Amino acid sequence: MTDGLLDLARMDEAALYRHFDSSSGGLTEQAAQEKLDIIGPNRIADDVRLSVLREILRRLMTPLNGLLLGLAVTSWALSDYRSAIVIAIMVLLSVGLGYVQEHRSSMAAARLKRMVQVHASVKRATPDFAEMPLEVLVPGDIVRLAAGDLIPADLRLLSAHDLHVNESSLTGEAMPVEKRSSPDADAAAPFDAPNLCFMGSSVVSGFAEGIILKTGRATYFGEVAKQITGADTTSSFDRGLNQFVALMLRFMAVLVPLVFIINGVTKHNWLEALFFAVAVAVGLAPEMLPMVVTMNLARGAIAMSRKRAIVKRLNAIQNFGAMDVLCTDKTGTLTQDRVVLKLHLDVEGRDNRDVLAYAWLNSRFESGLRNLMDEAILEHGGQEEHPISAGDYAKLDELPFDFVRRRVSVVVRRPEGEALLVCKGAVEEVLGICTQFRKGEEVMSFAGPQAEAIHAVAEGLNRDGFRVLAIACRTMPALAEGQYSVEDERDLTLIGFTAFLDPPKETAGPAIADLQKAGITVKVLTGDNDLVTAKICRDVGLDVGQLLLGRQIEAMSDAELAAQAEVTQVFAKVSPTQKARIIAALQANGHVVGFLGDGINDGPALKVADVGISVDTAVDIAKESADIILLEKSLAVLGDGVTEGRRVFANIIKYIRMGASSNFGNMFSVLGASIILPFLPMAPLQVLTNNLLYDFSQTTIPTDNVDPEYLATPRRWEIGNIARFMLFIGPMSSIFDYATYFTMLFIFNAWADPALFQTGWFVESLLTQTLIIHIIRTARIPFLQSRASNALIATTLIICAIGVALPFSPLGATLGFKPLPALYWPILAGFLLAYGVLTHMVKVWFFRRWGG
Repeated sequence: MTDGLLDLARMDEAALYRHFDSSSGGLTEQAAQEKLDIIGPNRIADDVRLSVLREILRRLMTPLNGLLLGLAVTSWALSDYRSAIVIAIMVLLSVGLGYVQEHRSSMAAARLKRMVQVHASVKRATPDFAEMPLEVLVPGDIVRLAAGDLIPADLRLLSAHDLHVNESSLTGEAMPVEKRSSPDADAAAPFDAPNLCFMGSSVVSGFAEGIILKTGRATYFGEVAKQITGADTTSSFDRGLNQFVALMLRFMAVLVPLVFIINGVTKHNWLEALFFAVAVAVGLAPEMLPMVVTMNLARGAIAMSRKRAIVKRLNAIQNFGAMDVLCTDKTGTLTQDRVVLKLHLDVEGRDNRDVLAYAWLNSRFESGLRNLMDEAILEHGGQEEHPISAGDYAKLDELPFDFVRRRVSVVVRRPEGEALLVCKGAVEEVLGICTQFRKGEEVMSFAGPQAEAIHAVAEGLNRDGFRVLAIACRTMPALAEGQYSVEDERDLTLIGFTAFLDPPKETAGPAIADLQKAGITVKVLTGDNDLVTAKICRDVGLDVGQLLLGRQIEAMSDAELAAQAEVTQVFAKVSPTQKARIIAALQANGHVVGFLGDGINDGPALKVADVGISVDTAVDIAKESADIILLEKSLAVLGDGVTEGRRVFANIIKYIRMGASSNFGNMFSVLGASIILPFLPMAPLQVLTNNLLYDFSQTTIPTDNVDPEYLATPRRWEIGNIARFMLFIGPMSSIFDYATYFTMLFIFNAWADPALFQTGWFVESLLTQTLIIHIIRTARIPFLQSRASNALIATTLIICAIGVALPFSPLGATLGFKPLPALYWPILAGFLLAYGVLTHMVKVWFFRRWGG
C-alpha cells in the first residue's frame, strides 16, 4: 500500500522536485491540469458513484427483495406465471421508486456539498498560496498546513514547526504524533518516517509546508477506505428498522407453514395450498419499507437543504428528530462571532498602548492557528498609533497555539539585536508562567496582594462579559530558528490585558426557548472562561445553575461525570477530550445527544455525538466529522432541522404501524378462514393483486402532514411500543374480516360459490387496509381534526375506486371475481364506519396509555 514512500521520504529536496517535475514554487497550472487528467481527482474510492445498473442491483439484493424474488421464482417454477409477474411488479415498484427518490436526493446533496468543499492552501508557480478544492490536488503540488487542516493527500514535509498530527483514523493511536521535515534513515516503515504525513489524518497544532506524493485511491487511506467504511457501527435508526423486519419475518416463519399445512389438510390440494402460502408470505412481507424509508429520508434532506442545512448522512435526519440533548459551543452560536477589541489595559486596569503594541506584534507574526481575536487585534492595531513598527522586527521563531497550553508565543529579533518572546493567551495559563509584571516604567515581582489585585482586574473584565487575553514578554539571547521551545515560556513579565467583546445574538434566546419547548435540553460546552460564559448564558436566558469546570471533570470518574452531566447546563474551560467525555456520559444516561461545533477542538465531540452538526465556515476536520452542515451558524436553523427530523420519523412510523397491525390482523383472518372454509379464502393471484394495490396506496405516505403535537417532543425507536400497537390494533381488522365471512356465507350463501366469497373479502380487505392509514396517522379525530396530504388522499381514493370497480370489470373476471349483490355495499359501508370508529377509540386509548 505504501510502495515507494520510504524512498521518497529519504530523497533530498532537489531530487524530489525532479521526480515530480515540480519546484519550490510548485507546479504550473498547465502541468497540474495535465497530471489531473491522467491521475484523476483526489478522491478516495468510496466517493465513486455506482452505475445505474449496479445501483439497482444493490437495491435488489436486500433480504426483503431477495425473499420476494425467491417467491416469484418459486411461483414461476410451479407454473403460476401470473403470480410470479405480480410479485415481480411489486419488487420493481419498490426498487424503482426507491432508486428515483435516492437519485434525486443524491444529486441535490452533491450540488449542496460543493458549497462546503474542503480546501487546501496550494502554491502553483507563484510566491503565494491560494485556496483550492482538495479534488484538484496532484503529486508535485506544494501545500501549506496549519492547525485544523485535514492532510489533503500523502505528502512529504519540506518544512515544519511544532507540527503535531492526529493519525488515529489510520493507526488507532489516540495521541498526536510529532512530525518534522528532516528524514530518518532508520525508518523501517512509512509510518515510522517523521517527514511523511498521510491522507485521513489532521493537524492538531503547528504549521508546515509539504509536497504531495500520492493522491486519491493511490494514498494509504484510499486503499484501506473499504475496510474503514466496513468498520462503521450500525446506527440506532438502522437497528430499529432491522428489528421491525426481523419481527415480521418471525411472524412469516410461523404463519406461512401453518397456512400451508392447514389448507393442504382441509382442502386436500397441496399444490394449491402451496400457491396460497406463497401469496400469504408476499402479503406479510413489508416490501415497501425500503422505498418508504428512502423516500422519507430523501424528502427530508431536500427540505432541510431549503432551510440552509446540508445532510451528509441521510440517517442523521432521524437522529435529529430523536435528539433530546443538544450540546453546543458558545462562540458564534450564542454570540455574534463578531469579536471587537474594546480595551487594552495595564495590570492596574488603565488604558495602555504598550499592551496593544505587544499584542499586535504577536498576532502580526503568528502563522499558525489564527482566530477572530487575532483579526481584531490586527485591525485595531492598524487604527491606533503604537510604539512598534513591524519593519523594526524580524521573526525568529514561533511556539504555536495548542489546546493544552492555551497560549501562543512568537520570538522576534529586536532592532538592538536581542530576541524578544511575546506570549498571548488565556489569563490563567499566561499568569502561571509570569514571575513579574510591569507597572508604569517599573518591573515588580508577581506575588502577594499585588498578584491578587491583578487577578481581580481580569475577573472584573470577565464578569462584564469581556473575553480577556493576557500579554507577557521576555528578553532572550537570539538563537537560530527552531532552537526555541515551550520550555522558554517561563519567567515572563506580564504587560497587561486585551479585552474583547463578542455580544450575544438577538436570536439565541428565542431559539433556545423554542428548543426547550421542543423537549431538547441545551447544554453549553466551551473552552472559554467560566465568568464570561456564565454572563453570556444568562444574557440569552439559559439557566447557568452550578457551572462545571474542566479541572473538576478531570478528577471525576465516568460514573461521577454521568451524574453531574445530568444536572449541569454549562461546562467551561473544557478540553476537546473532556467535551467528548461529557457527551459519552449523557449517552450513558440514555440520551440522544447532538453536538454543534466548528473548531478543531470540537472534532472528538462531533465524532462521539449521535448527530454531529457543524457549519460551512468550520475547520476541515469539523466539517469532515459532522453528519449535518449548517450554512448559517444559528440555533434557529437547527430548530428547523429538528422539526424536519421528527416529521421524517413520523411518516416512517406510520407505515410501520400500519404494516405491522395489518399483517398481524391478517394472520388471524387467514388462519380462521383456512380452517372453516372448504375452499381457499382468496386465490393466490387475488392475494397478490390485493397486496399490490394496497402497497401502491402507501407510496405517498412520505408526503403526509404531521400533527404539531407529534413534532413537539423528541422521537426515537421503540420496538416494544410498535409490537404493543400491533397486538391491540391488529385484531380490529380481524373482527370485520370475520363479520364479512359471516355476511358472505350466511346472508349471500357463498358456501357453494367460492368466487363470490373471495370477491367480497377482497373488496372489504382492500378498503379496510387502505383506509386504516387515515385512522392511525394521527392521534386526533381523522378527517375532521387532522387531514392527510393531498397526495395520500388521492392514492387512497384511487385504490378504493379500483377495488370497488374491479369485480365489475373484464380484468376482474380474469382474476376470478364476480359482481357483488347490491345489498353488499350498504353492509360494507356500515362495516367501514364501525371499523373506523372502533379503531379510533382503541388508538386513542393506546396513545393515552403508552404514548403516540
